[in-house]
Amino acid sequence: MHATARLNTHQIEKQTIHFSARDAYALVGTRYRAQGPIKANLILASATGVPQQFYRRFAEYAVALGYQVLTFDYRGVGLSAPKQLKGFSMSYLDWGQLDLSGAIDFVAQDGKPIFVVGHSYGGQALGLTDNHDQVTAMYCFGTGAGWHGYMPFREKMKVHVMWNIIFPPMVALKGYLPWSILKMGADLPVDVYTQWRKWCKNPTYFFADPEQQHLLEQYAQVKTPIYAVSALDDDWALPNSRHAFMQHYRQADLHYLNIEASEYGLKEIGHMGYFRQGAENIWDNMLNTFDRYLSSSPHTTTKL
Repeated sequence: MHATARLNTHQIEKQTIHFSARDAYALVGTRYRAQGPIKANLILASATGVPQQFYRRFAEYAVALGYQVLTFDYRGVGLSAPKQLKGFSMSYLDWGQLDLSGAIDFVAQDGKPIFVVGHSYGGQALGLTDNHDQVTAMYCFGTGAGWHGYMPFREKMKVHVMWNIIFPPMVALKGYLPWSILKMGADLPVDVYTQWRKWCKNPTYFFADPEQQHLLEQYAQVKTPIYAVSALDDDWALPNSRHAFMQHYRQADLHYLNIEASEYGLKEIGHMGYFRQGAENIWDNMLNTFDRYLSSSPHTTTKL
């Protein structure tokens, strides 16, 4: 078990980088690396509407333990958003098919092992890439199918109100989902909102969409080991929701992990607490797992 990582921020090289998605869309990310040896690359695949800065604390922690970390914003979000979100057209699937694929291409250039850390949508995104075979393992947190039927009654009612009463007039007025007004995250392109709302109406999410049937076979091609974590107070991705989605990684070595806040000395985890201060022991469990893959890897740790 790692001791709590301690590293002064001045020892961390934090660099804003620009790289291309598969279709040449310009993405903005941040690369974190410490002075000294680098074990491997970690790519942080964000949750829907969560700007990359939210993951800064985790990135700095992982850097202190020898990992080089890339955080980035998907197209239409945060630093990768256009100046005007109204009229911006894209597919919700682009974040995996084009953006995460581009991030894997980018970090693969140095030849070091690659791990993906997925939060919510980020755990879905690996199956959308065509270069998932370059990823040694993925750890994902709060990844589920999004259907309200998997949620506790109170959360189910809240989601129903948001999708059917609050969001539609906001989107009609703005031309995009102004999520930031509700302090729920970054604003989202209208196409993301439309597809997300549609897919969340079905227990098997986009796998039930007649237009996306090819994804069944695509996800079945993934053989990357996957560790899927659900906090038992994460109303958006409880174990039944997680299984409804993750089962489609049919050939992957899947590990389902249930955790409780009290096990880590926390009052709550919810959907966002996986990456907040106090979650260091959760991160340690993940990084220890990655270390074990590295100990059996032919790759060698190199110095900058």
